[in-house]
Amino acid sequence: MFIKRRNIPESELQKLIKGCLAGDRSCQKQLYDIYAPIMMPLCLRYSKNLEEAEEVLQDGFMQMYRCINQYKKIGSFEGWLRKIMINCALQRYRGKGNLYRITSLTEEHIFLTTIDDFIDRLSEKELIRLIQTLPPAYRMVFNLYVFEGMKHREIALLLHITVGTSKSNLSDARAILKKLLIGNLKVAK
Repeated sequence: MFIKRRNIPESELQKLIKGCLAGDRSCQKQLYDIYAPIMMPLCLRYSKNLEEAEEVLQDGFMQMYRCINQYKKIGSFEGWLRKIMINCALQRYRGKGNLYRITSLTEEHIFLTTIDDFIDRLSEKELIRLIQTLPPAYRMVFNLYVFEGMKHREIALLLHITVGTSKSNLSDARAILKKLLIGNLKVAK
């Protein structure tokens, strides 16, 4: 499932983009074959399960094909496509109204300090599996903050929530992940 990036020469990429602009299905398929394995882990992080991630991936590629004329060759094509995938994942949840605080955590989570030590020990698959268990609101904020490097102000604007809700959801997501990790460490011993 997790395939390393394939370096594609810029000239080949531009040829495929031109083909997609012309509606050439074989060029669309080639772009999909190159970038789907790279985008799938991203989609998995934002989704609850594999089926949902596949839907986000398909939606993202359909959006990319519709908007490929908007790619201005500023920055990498992969980065541009990555933004489309993230927006598709976020759009899915905006429509469902799932982005508000879901649960209130108790003081039992306060003793948990940092997630970094735990995350360093996980494989990519294990980390994605744990992130997928988070409620959608927490999962979105966690991904945007941790993996995309966004600030709470940006997240709040993007998700139509307050900065305080963004901070709270991140804190709660980290606490949930820590609790899950501690539980997994106890089982492993």
